[in-house]
Amino acid sequence: MKAARTSVLALAIGGIAGISGTAHAEEPADGDIIVTATKREESIRQTPLAMSAVTGEDLAAANANSLSDYIVRLPGVVFNDYQPGISEVVIRGIAATTYHEQGQTTVGYYLNDIPLVEPGFPIGIPDVDTFDIDRVEVLRGPQGTLFGSSTLGGLVNYIVKTADPTKFDAAAQGLVGYTKNADGELNYAAKAMINVPIIADKLAVRVMALQRVDAGYLDNPGTGVDGANDFRTRGLRGSVVFTPAEGSKITYLLTYQETKLDDQTYLDLDNPYIRNTPRAEPQETDFLLNSLRVDQDLSFGTLTVLGSIVEKNNTTVFSYPYAYVTGVTTGDEAAYSLGDAHANIKSAEARLASNGTGMFRWLIGTSYMRAKKTSYDQIFQAGAADFIDANPGLFGGFTGAQLTPGDRLYGYLSDTVNEDFGIFGELAIRPVDEFEISFGGRYFWNSYRGTVLNQAGALGGYPGGYTPTDSGGRVSQSEDGFTPKVTITARPTDTVMAYMTYSRGYRVGGINPNAGLLPSIPAAYDSDTVDNYEAGVKVSLFENRMYVDATVFTIDWKDIQARLFGPEPSYYSYVSNAGSANVSGVEFSTTVEPLPYLSVSTNLTYQDAQLTDFLPDTFAAGGGYASGTRLPGSSKWSIANNVKLDLADVSGKPTIEIAHRYLSSAPVAFGNDATRGNFNIFDLRASVTLMEKFRILAFANNIFDEYGILNAPFTSQVTPAGSIVRPRTIGIRLDWSL
Repeated sequence: MKAARTSVLALAIGGIAGISGTAHAEEPADGDIIVTATKREESIRQTPLAMSAVTGEDLAAANANSLSDYIVRLPGVVFNDYQPGISEVVIRGIAATTYHEQGQTTVGYYLNDIPLVEPGFPIGIPDVDTFDIDRVEVLRGPQGTLFGSSTLGGLVNYIVKTADPTKFDAAAQGLVGYTKNADGELNYAAKAMINVPIIADKLAVRVMALQRVDAGYLDNPGTGVDGANDFRTRGLRGSVVFTPAEGSKITYLLTYQETKLDDQTYLDLDNPYIRNTPRAEPQETDFLLNSLRVDQDLSFGTLTVLGSIVEKNNTTVFSYPYAYVTGVTTGDEAAYSLGDAHANIKSAEARLASNGTGMFRWLIGTSYMRAKKTSYDQIFQAGAADFIDANPGLFGGFTGAQLTPGDRLYGYLSDTVNEDFGIFGELAIRPVDEFEISFGGRYFWNSYRGTVLNQAGALGGYPGGYTPTDSGGRVSQSEDGFTPKVTITARPTDTVMAYMTYSRGYRVGGINPNAGLLPSIPAAYDSDTVDNYEAGVKVSLFENRMYVDATVFTIDWKDIQARLFGPEPSYYSYVSNAGSANVSGVEFSTTVEPLPYLSVSTNLTYQDAQLTDFLPDTFAAGGGYASGTRLPGSSKWSIANNVKLDLADVSGKPTIEIAHRYLSSAPVAFGNDATRGNFNIFDLRASVTLMEKFRILAFANNIFDEYGILNAPFTSQVTPAGSIVRPRTIGIRLDWSL
């Protein structure tokens, strides 16, 4: 009944009452924002590209800390929120799973143009805390020309603030809150920043530090812990900016962030707020980024050179409800897995962009990335070796030392090295002010080398039975190609822009995660590609009091890297290049200011994402999935509405904001009857300024405590498992700034 009431209320205010797809910035004054999506500074309203930009000011006003707080409110975007630190953004429905893509992600992730995610199964996908961030740019549609691989659906680019030599600055933030079912524990956060000029207008240092704790809201009777899934984020960011001469700028940036999850966030869908596992399933992730960037103005253009090293680590424990060797499925003697993974990503880029806005504008550049990754996953069961020795007849005469050394039932070791080289460029021709045509492209060459090893043991030879023999595979392959882009743009007036674009994106291939386990699993999988056709319009009306951004698109996806699973009890995964799909849709954003103190925004997306060719799956009913099958997680409708009252001329500058979002239902996996979505979420915020430098924000998220299912990719297992929207959360935040 509660769901029905909130649905009626949502429909009643839908289209009136999230964050605007083109967020308000401090400059220019008309609400426009300067972005670097095209690797040069441009107004978002004059950039012929489907994109959203959320400023740091709007992120703070919305009390947004992580991706799930704001990314889901943007047009064309959903979030596969399953495991913190490695959950994936999906743009325009380009995904073959709602869990994790087995290969490279379909969305690229960057921080100040630096790639954060390596090819293949990602060790971690950094969810950068929003404190002291300038903006987040989200580009929709493939971005293979300027950014390379892993941008089939689009990309997310965090733009963090760096040191400012022109002024001293400081800020701090503190938060306390409570989430329903958190067993009395509080959410809290403490964040601070200081910016110090060392030499006025020449040299400065900026340092930011934070800690945020989100109290758990899932009870685990198996471990006896209520509110078990506590989640902690810590971060440190520092930058040094040196401007030795006019037109020259050198920037060093260091970013570190770690997360610690006490117990996993998936639950038993049949029992609200309950996850029942024999042991806790903790997870820790961290990443460290070091980068150096040089920007040099030349008489004819701007030269940018940047290099970076990113280190990532991930340790995860999972508990297994299967009898395996000893038959024990509860307590400390139940089986569990331990995964330990590391990645090192080195990247470099140099580009030269023309100055001015004359008839010809051009950009040319080159990039290189080398990513090395190692992961080791093991399954243990206490007492397994002794059990085998006591029952040799049950295990083919093998000893415990042969099948389960150190009580290890299974070991999986993977080592990969990827290299990616590209030459890219764009040329824009504007014969008259009202018309422009641009051509772009990237030549790429990539290679991958990889080995996988399924260690001998009780499960190492699955499904061939117990064996003391290792299995595995090795590949070494390379590929080259070209990704084109063409855009035609019309600007009949200063307030109207229309464009049409064709672009291509690609994702690199790799070694199959269980190569050598079965003859039917190929050793490697190949790249897949998308061809995107879109048309868009951006219009400012009524003296900039109304802004409309609308896009229609269709995407053809070929040779899909589909993540498929074998049968129980191992559910081993593998990748198959098979089938094709089409995603067509409409993205619409509008912001209206009917009164100087009132703003209303709506972001709406409709998309239809389905297979256009049969996708084979050996273990599926009928041997695969027919043309017309909807892609996993692809909701046809998503809506985000926002109403904000901002009384800037009143003492205390009070604000009140109501935010709403709706996500329609979508299948969670190929061949799975479970769905996610079909929920409405309402948030409420109010703030007031005290003594000019302090601001108090009170918030209530998920006011009606909607039990919204975000994910459920493994409903075929013993207990249906999924993740849900965070329950009702209330709190208060205090901000201070100079």
